[in-house]
Amino acid sequence: LLLPNAMTHSLMRSNNIVFNAAISACEKGGNWERALHVFAAMTRNEVDHCTISFNATASACEKAGNWENTFRLLTLMAQVMAEPNTISFNAAISACEKSSEWRKTFHLLRVMARND
Repeated sequence: LLLPNAMTHSLMRSNNIVFNAAISACEKGGNWERALHVFAAMTRNEVDHCTISFNATASACEKAGNWENTFRLLTLMAQVMAEPNTISFNAAISACEKSSEWRKTFHLLRVMARND
């Protein structure tokens, strides 16, 4: 996937559907770093993030057990008023499980209970 240099310019006027598709392709290809890069490109290109953008990126990080970035994404969701949902929390919990971060899992479960 050669998105950063070759395609970013042409995606400048694209909407979040195109970016979300690119993030999902990165996730399916196991490339969480590229998914984060595409996610960041949305901001640079003034494309709004939606819950799907966050969830697709979090899922890419989750597959690698990258709990730190899933937590960052959940925090960022609150800052931009995107509503975390079950998919958001499941990605973070799964990433914590893969990284043996069980205390973080309990924290997430408490947050989920407060959000219900």
